Amino acid sequence: MPKILFIRAEWDDEADVWVATSDDVPGLATEAETIEALSSKLQTMVPELLDANGYPYGPEVSFELLARKFSIAHREAA
Repeated sequence: MPKILFIRAEWDDEADVWVATSDDVPGLATEAETIEALSSKLQTMVPELLDANGYPYGPEVSFELLARKFSIAHREAA
């Protein structure tokens, strides 16, 4: 079974974008306005970066995208 690569996506409030990085994919640092756009971008970038770094993966590359967004909700005064 091929290794599943782990990619983190975190919401950047200041830039209003999702930012993706990974210890499994050298050089990966990208952003997009939506998680869907980020996922689509990763479909191209991950294989390209692995090829550029000489990683011996087969024709398909599996990755898990874990998204995290911190929010604060305000309660109405009781």
